[in-house]
Amino acid sequence: MISIGTIGLIKAIESFQTGKGTKLATFAARCIENEILMHLRSLKKTRKDVSLHDPIGTDKEGNEITLIDILGTEADDIVDKVQLKIEKSKIYKNLDILDDREKEVVIGRFGLEHGGDERTQREIAKELGISRSYVSRIEKRALMKLYHEFYKSKR
Repeated sequence: MISIGTIGLIKAIESFQTGKGTKLATFAARCIENEILMHLRSLKKTRKDVSLHDPIGTDKEGNEITLIDILGTEADDIVDKVQLKIEKSKIYKNLDILDDREKEVVIGRFGLEHGGDERTQREIAKELGISRSYVSRIEKRALMKLYHEFYKSKR
């Protein structure tokens, strides 16, 4: 802090004008103070180093939660991808219970064809020449049919 104050003093001496009617001490004090404040503001802007193991909160049971707990791992991603593929294959196997329009909507929404790209209701509506709200109703009806089919097969 002393060195920052010294820089402020040097700037004050370089920019002091005697004809302005202020004393050097008053002007220098203000310059030193401003220099220190500018330095403190610049320190706030720099990001702090964060450890993945630093606690960021606690769970319901009082255990500390760290960033590493939340971020997940590559293994988690692989498990999620496998589960998604299993769910998609279950849907694909039961598409025969849906009518043609329902099939088109479900296939588009869940990326069951076309390279696996999931599409929005708006994109599907544009392709089929219908409104987005109608796509939403078709999707809801189709998902209810699939839900009942899955539920029936679990009994």
